[in-house]
Amino acid sequence: MVLLIVMKKKNPKSNSRRIFLKDSLIAGVSLCTLELPSVMASDKVEKEIIPDYRLDLQVPTRLFDGKQCWVHPRAGLIPHRGEVIMTLSTLDLEGSDVFKGMYRMKSPDRGATWTQPERSPGLAPRMETIDGVERPVAASDFWPKWHHKTGVLLGTGHTIVYTPEWKVTHPRPRHTAYAIFDTKKGSWNTWKKLKMPDEERFRNAGAGCVQRLDLSDGSLLLPVYFSPPGENSQVAVCRCAFDGRDLTFREIGNTLSVADDSRGLHEPSLTYFAGKYLLTIRNDLQGYVTSSEDGMHFAPIRPWKFDDGTDLGNYNTQQHWVRHSDGLFLVYTRRGAGNDHVFRHRAPLFIAEVDPERLVVVRHTERILVPERGARLGNFGVTEVSPSETWVTVAEWMQPEGVEKHGSDGSVYVAKIHWNQPNALFES
Repeated sequence: MVLLIVMKKKNPKSNSRRIFLKDSLIAGVSLCTLELPSVMASDKVEKEIIPDYRLDLQVPTRLFDGKQCWVHPRAGLIPHRGEVIMTLSTLDLEGSDVFKGMYRMKSPDRGATWTQPERSPGLAPRMETIDGVERPVAASDFWPKWHHKTGVLLGTGHTIVYTPEWKVTHPRPRHTAYAIFDTKKGSWNTWKKLKMPDEERFRNAGAGCVQRLDLSDGSLLLPVYFSPPGENSQVAVCRCAFDGRDLTFREIGNTLSVADDSRGLHEPSLTYFAGKYLLTIRNDLQGYVTSSEDGMHFAPIRPWKFDDGTDLGNYNTQQHWVRHSDGLFLVYTRRGAGNDHVFRHRAPLFIAEVDPERLVVVRHTERILVPERGARLGNFGVTEVSPSETWVTVAEWMQPEGVEKHGSDGSVYVAKIHWNQPNALFES
């Protein structure tokens, strides 16, 4: 049974967000309602959100048995079939970032129904000899996306190297991992590694959790983050070629870095809107944003802020873009939402419009996309499913111990954004 929460626009006279209940069962989807406390920045709406949309929330699966939960659910559309392939990983709750298996789920009808999760042997961890020691290496932080030029579902992520006892190694070699979905077999091919230039700074370089941008000529703009020896992590955008089988490095843009006491910059995500390339970046202390004219060379980064000049409050967590032809949105987590009990304030998941000229988040447009129930929601993906629908997929990460006392149960959410006007940027 699947839980579907239909979220309507907030009544300006109410102090809570209504979620309407229907006592019925439709195609295996149970509809119910609750009321969520409002965490809108202000009950005074200055103007209508354009483009407007409504939200609903689907739970196609869940996992929490005290030992494991689902993480990193991200979906890729196969347009001509109307199929959606979701990848997700198991997390070992007794460790830190221990991913021992990747699974797949399929929706043959753009999210109306889902299959149960099945193991993906092609995306499984494998043993490699590193520094003379046989170690497990996992492909992780994966994001599938349709590559229109070649007609292939291409997933990208990064590798994690473990000790023989399944502990994350530090420092560690890291690569960008990628794989192709075989539509005839209905399974993922064995993952490969992107070969980077033979430079020491790229020994620890990957594209985990990044939002890539595919260009009309078939090339990819793939953001990566890497750690030069003795330095904090830095970010740049690579241009790669893809022929439907192999991903090949071609060039890299300017390096972005930060001078603070953090671990540096991580998990960059790229989009193109209103004639500019925009990059949003994770940092331990605050999220950053920057822009570019060519997608390769970016201006100095600046902290994310609301349009009233106050800090966004996002930190040590990724952010991603939702793009519509009539407006640009950011999906993020932040402080200041009655969420001090949540690890790194990684829930609820918010969505708000971005002013593309000022590169600020428009505060009064902020809505809750996925509610907070104690578990973190900071690792998520975005999928354009049709001109009228965009999804954000996320799972309740059931660490640290005890988050379930706030109501979380390891649910995997498909947050559906239903646009009131067609998204002309959608590629069929």
